[in-house]
Amino acid sequence: MMRICAITKQGDVRYGLSIEEIQSDQIAWYWIDLNEPTEEEYTFILKEHFRFHPLAVEDCLEYVQRPKLDFYDGYHFLVVHAISREDMEPGEIDLFIGENFLVSFHFHNDKALQRTWEKLPERQRVRQSPLHLTHFIIDQLVDNYFPPMYHIEDRLNEMDDSLTRDSASEVLEEVFDIRADLSKMRRTIIPMRDLLYRILNSERFYGASDHEIYFKDIHDHLLKLTEMIEASRELTADIRDSYFSLNSNYMNSIMKTLTVFSTIFMPLTFIAGVYGMNFRHMPELYWDYGYYICLAMMAGIFISMMLWFHAKGWFK
Repeated sequence: MMRICAITKQGDVRYGLSIEEIQSDQIAWYWIDLNEPTEEEYTFILKEHFRFHPLAVEDCLEYVQRPKLDFYDGYHFLVVHAISREDMEPGEIDLFIGENFLVSFHFHNDKALQRTWEKLPERQRVRQSPLHLTHFIIDQLVDNYFPPMYHIEDRLNEMDDSLTRDSASEVLEEVFDIRADLSKMRRTIIPMRDLLYRILNSERFYGASDHEIYFKDIHDHLLKLTEMIEASRELTADIRDSYFSLNSNYMNSIMKTLTVFSTIFMPLTFIAGVYGMNFRHMPELYWDYGYYICLAMMAGIFISMMLWFHAKGWFK
């Protein structure tokens, strides 16, 4: 679907215009949004009408792994990424920025772009130029990174506060899922941070110096998101290590208990083994009370060792 809006020289926003109508002298600049376009639509706009560079068009049609910035004669080409709240997968949005036009290209519906499209008449600053609109779109995309990040932080804090041996095994799988989501967000946010840094420090990006304070604000948000991701990754590692520590401590407790009882039964087994031998000349076998004496001796050894281990604190 292709949709067009234009800003007149009086600052009014006009929707639903055609390609011919935006060529009017009354139009200051315009925005063409290609949302899940057909082959005919993107071929006409990208290749025939604007005649964008084939490499830029190729980047639009093929998924680009990292956000990027390319400079061409008369326009700049930006690749930015949105994040899906459902699966944290990145969604690519391509922007062609000229002095009097902005062309956005994407194969998925994005709430940030839709919100920008609807709020354009209300935002006087955004209507000033394509670069103002570009800043607003990127700002909306970055703002959408925060809710899933806050949700992950809250969930990790809950898991960390309620972690016990009984619940550890239940949350461990969720911890690994969260680490996977954090890795996905990290692969999007860090390149976006680097992209904003390049915009701020590039002399070829015309008009960036006039918008430095706005783009720097987005860069600061991305720095904060990067710190949040690293802190959350460290917390997941701490929760994972705590689980292994709890599990190891529990296993050690079991092994200690088994070792105590094995140690207690060692002398008892020795006594039973001695008197279980089949030699004919064993004097104790002919004692009238030998059996009871042997049982009493074994009970005494058992009680003495239990008291000694308890005094040593082995049952704590």
